Amino acid sequence: MKLEGVYTALVTPFNDDGSVDEQSLRDLVDFQIEQGISGLVPVGTTGESPTLDHKEHSRVIEIVIEQTAKRVPVIAGTGSNSTAEAITLTKNAKDAGADLSLQVAPYYNKPSQEGFYRHFMAIADAVDMPMVVYNIPGRSGKNIENSTMLKLAQHPNVVAVKEASGSIPQVMDLVLNKPDDFVILSGDDNLGLPMIACGGRGIISVASNIIPAEMEELVRNANAGNFERARELHYQLLPFFKALFMDTNPIPVKYGCHLMGMMKEVYRLPLCEMSAEDKKSFEEIIKKTGIL
Repeated sequence: MKLEGVYTALVTPFNDDGSVDEQSLRDLVDFQIEQGISGLVPVGTTGESPTLDHKEHSRVIEIVIEQTAKRVPVIAGTGSNSTAEAITLTKNAKDAGADLSLQVAPYYNKPSQEGFYRHFMAIADAVDMPMVVYNIPGRSGKNIENSTMLKLAQHPNVVAVKEASGSIPQVMDLVLNKPDDFVILSGDDNLGLPMIACGGRGIISVASNIIPAEMEELVRNANAGNFERARELHYQLLPFFKALFMDTNPIPVKYGCHLMGMMKEVYRLPLCEMSAEDKKSFEEIIKKTGIL
């Protein structure tokens, strides 16, 4: 499977009572595919995975797979800071028909580099399914060093990294030394263009929940070497990228989805809505960029 383009880190819509809004989720999947998205990533951080129980977690993945109906690949978020839990969730996702899994760096317990290596290898050995490793030091508290990533890339099931360290030098070093078939995807909309310029192939995107076609156009031009057009789009959308992180993700993007009539503005504690002042600022930014 060729990993290239934009893969939306899907939000999880909720009903007023806090339950998963299955119809809005299905509608979101259809909207994404109609707009030309390359793939979908349910139940990552943007999908509020920390507050979904195991049954809900697996159910959201099942819904996305059902609604996608093989039209685009599904990269199921099945990571955990418990290796045994990650293996169970990954097995469930494979049984449901997911194409790949997304495995976040274990958070809070902050393993050593050897611990990272053993964690991901245990999952890769236990479940014969392509894996995308997710490096996000801002949430996990530890960076997966390139020496560890390169060891992981030797496993046939470890096919890509969602790289969100924020370090372009780290990305360049990884591009220089990685196997030819190992794919680098940006985990940050802000850095998608520079990472592709350095050798990445796409973005696992928060912004594409709202603007999938625009994100695909940006990445398609960058991958084709048309950097003048890609750069134009990047700077046009940059204020929106920044606005998506004016509060903790996925609060702003979910509010944007709500403004577009795609879902209710419902979160699960400890996440909650933005302040009235931040909402006003967010609305002004997306109006200026032509999104709303």
